[in-house]
Amino acid sequence: MNVQLFIPCFIDQLFPQVGFNMIKVLQKAGCTVHYNTNQTCCGQPAFNAGFWGESKEVCAKFVHDFSGNDYVVAPSASCIGFVKNYYPKLFENTSLHHEVKALTGKVFEFSGFLVNVLNIENIGASFPAKVSYHDSCAALRECGLKQEPRKLLQQVAGLELVEMNDVETCCGFGGTFAVKFEPISAAMGDQKITNALATDAAYIVSTDMSCLMHLQGIINHQQKPIQVIHLADVLASGW
Repeated sequence: MNVQLFIPCFIDQLFPQVGFNMIKVLQKAGCTVHYNTNQTCCGQPAFNAGFWGESKEVCAKFVHDFSGNDYVVAPSASCIGFVKNYYPKLFENTSLHHEVKALTGKVFEFSGFLVNVLNIENIGASFPAKVSYHDSCAALRECGLKQEPRKLLQQVAGLELVEMNDVETCCGFGGTFAVKFEPISAAMGDQKITNALATDAAYIVSTDMSCLMHLQGIINHQQKPIQVIHLADVLASGW
């Protein structure tokens, strides 16, 4: 199966190893992976900041960059959720309406693609640690992903998955929310970390590096005894 990669801004600029590990897992799953070097942003930051016109230009480029028939897979439910849920509204009654409709049917977050398209739950990974999974708002509410990442984690050798309290509560990042409402954002992140620490987990795992970046900043500042790790990094471990 041919797969087109979409690498979000956070991954490209700050956490490239997540992208490389996603490729590693997809290739092991039998996919032929392609990367369109013309790709840029999905347009979500500008959209969330209220610059819908500027965002639409970036979104139109995304539609053209991924205009083929291949599945498009990204290690970010936030970006995929934006494409699936907001592109149809942005391009309603425009010349790109049909292209956008086709696109939304073939874009997938990494864990959703593995479980729901490839029907794979065990990739042969090994990660001997106790972990707690954080449901990102985008994965849970915009992509409908709840069990998919957990099914993958439960098949990782040596990994113990423990659920934290209020697991579906936002971590407080929310993109520009963390900048505009810093005290609230930090307090929400602190509560998420407190809940994770109560499980005695060594790692917080998620589908979204944006959430994990936010949590890692608080962990570093408060010197908490826990780490964050993306799902792709876990699945690429031990083989």
